Amino acid sequence: MAPDEAVVRIEGPWTHRAVHAGGTRFHVVEAGDGPLVLLLHGFPQFWWTWRHQLASLPAAGYRAVAVDLRGYGGSDKPPRGYDLPTLAADAVGLIKALGETGAIVVGHDWGGLLAWTMAVLDPKCVHRLVAVSAPHPLRLRSALLTDPFGQLRASRRAFGFQLPLLPEHRLTRRGGALVGRLLDEWSGPGWPDAETARTYREAFSIPAVSHCALEYHRWFGRSQLRPDGLRYARIMRTEVEAPSLQLHGALDRLTLPRTAQGSGRYVAAPYRWRLFEGAGHFPHEEIPDVFDTELLGWLADPEPDR
Repeated sequence: MAPDEAVVRIEGPWTHRAVHAGGTRFHVVEAGDGPLVLLLHGFPQFWWTWRHQLASLPAAGYRAVAVDLRGYGGSDKPPRGYDLPTLAADAVGLIKALGETGAIVVGHDWGGLLAWTMAVLDPKCVHRLVAVSAPHPLRLRSALLTDPFGQLRASRRAFGFQLPLLPEHRLTRRGGALVGRLLDEWSGPGWPDAETARTYREAFSIPAVSHCALEYHRWFGRSQLRPDGLRYARIMRTEVEAPSLQLHGALDRLTLPRTAQGSGRYVAAPYRWRLFEGAGHFPHEEIPDVFDTELLGWLADPEPDR
């Protein structure tokens, strides 16, 4: 029997609640008081990927809010709306529903692509931007075309995700074994442990999650030559005006460091790049202490360097 949404209501030093934004119900987890830090997860995960930061950020005087993105975990799973502009509107609506006009936005993987998109489409809503294992969307787009033996090859699983129905079946059979394998394949050595992998496998087995999660990949792939994708690419040429921090694992085999590294050209504000040696695609979980030191140091800096 498939697990229900209760599996993502993991207890800890945080509070669970539902927040409605733009007609969609989102499951959010929050802790602390102070400036809002919105934490956006990637694939194939859910809010729990930020469990370490849900402790470190409140301890440093921030209000940390991690959300299950549209289609994931305990949030609504509508049949459509998995394009980056709609997802960005979700996140902006969420910031307002949380009683704020803007936030520090930290996004990993798809959450990072979403954070870049928010910073362009709703610049007033993004006070600072932190992209983790996530190149600027135009940088990713160009790397897929110009680096066939590098980023294109590294993204081969995403091309398999374009097929109908079969990828959903592969991701959920045998208790989500493929989810555990992807986490292992994309991370540095020693992560994840069996319990962590089991948590993600269970959450991915919630009905409709696998389909919704794959719709993100399908939109990005199929829209490249469609009017909506071309319009998105044109808009994304606008430079980011928020101070930006880009964090990446040197051993990331899914999003190559060289793909991410060119993203600074799209940022007009102060921009900082940091590469973590020994970490893969999930540095905020693989090396949380090192990651948090870098993140909190940058957030505390009133004038982050270029």
